Amino acid sequence: MSYYHTIHFTLAEAQSLLPDIVDRVTRMRDLKRQLDARGYDIRMHRHFGGVGANGLKAFPDQMEELIHLFQALNTKGIVLKDIERGLIDFPSIRRNGEEVYLCYMLGEPKIEYWHRIADGFRGRESLETL
Repeated sequence: MSYYHTIHFTLAEAQSLLPDIVDRVTRMRDLKRQLDARGYDIRMHRHFGGVGANGLKAFPDQMEELIHLFQALNTKGIVLKDIERGLIDFPSIRRNGEEVYLCYMLGEPKIEYWHRIADGFRGRESLETL
């Protein structure tokens, strides 16, 4: 069976990583909000409307830190879905061999949901059905 992701997490592994991941994602959200307040579009890597100088570097310092934090998550195999909501997924394998996501959103006490990859956030189900 082939899978979309090369790194997979058990629920216990994902839960153990959560404190560090929450700190990183919270920092990323804060950085995004700082960039938004300065009129910097993180998706286009430029100021909104294409006006405004970035300074001497290619990206503002906040953008460089945001990229570094994103790459650290990505290298670990964690999927960031939404910075603002702090929505992250941990690829996992169900007992039946199906690749799914263990789903977490900032503010939740722990990972309590999962969903099929194709279903996304709207398809979240309780871990009891995993």
